[in-house]
Amino acid sequence: MSDPAASDSRGASQPILEIHGAALRRDGRELWAGLDLTVEPGELIAVLGPSGSGKTTLLRAILGLEDLSEGSIAVGGKPVRRAGNRSIGYLPQTRPLPRDTALRGRDLVALGVSGHRFGLPLPRRTDRDRVDELVAAVGAEAFADRPVGVLSGGEQQRLRVGQALADDPQLLLCDEPLTSLDLANQQAVVKLIDQHRRSGAAVLLVTHDINPVLGKVDRILYIANGRFTLGKPKDVLTSPVLTDLYGAPVFVLRAGDRLVVVGAPDAEASHHHHDHEGHA
Repeated sequence: MSDPAASDSRGASQPILEIHGAALRRDGRELWAGLDLTVEPGELIAVLGPSGSGKTTLLRAILGLEDLSEGSIAVGGKPVRRAGNRSIGYLPQTRPLPRDTALRGRDLVALGVSGHRFGLPLPRRTDRDRVDELVAAVGAEAFADRPVGVLSGGEQQRLRVGQALADDPQLLLCDEPLTSLDLANQQAVVKLIDQHRRSGAAVLLVTHDINPVLGKVDRILYIANGRFTLGKPKDVLTSPVLTDLYGAPVFVLRAGDRLVVVGAPDAEASHHHHDHEGHA
């Protein structure tokens, strides 16, 4: 959970992310409306919901890549803009890079250090030192000099974490960062994200499975059917709350130390009901 001392470490008294009255419509369909969300330093918010509910679109709006239909978004007290904001880090979904990708592992991390510069980025000693620091921070020293295309999905994702943390961002946006990773690599990536959160950053993490991060999450934003609910995991992940949100019977079960949501309609499944084990 969030560490009050972490907030003090950056001297940040104001929220890192502020969303007020936000609405987004696409192709005549309202993804969500009336969204108010304030995220404090050291907080980790998980964003859940069925496919097509607007989770990734929310991250794109925070990045300034998607215009809101209504409302406002500010990061560090400043409105988001299309030109980008180096106080925001972005960790995308796990997608294997082609085997013939002409980059070493450390080159992938270096894109986060110098890739924002115009023209051909010239290597600087300070850049090389920062890349070395990031490679070490994500535990990638053993494979940083190998071609990224031959690395495993977990190794590639560790390098992407290093790239996302290059500017020590105040806000880290993670879009399904654990998809297709085995349990060991899921735990490794979650640990890296949590370490950055403990430094005083805020994290917004989109996921289809809450279980790998359940012990780290402060609040959950659950979006479905153009509606949303926001609260602590114990208050959101309940059968009555999700049944009301979906407008259909949904059951939250506990299997050992895992949560299982049963009966949640999938937005991409032609409105048929499916069981989503582990998709809480």
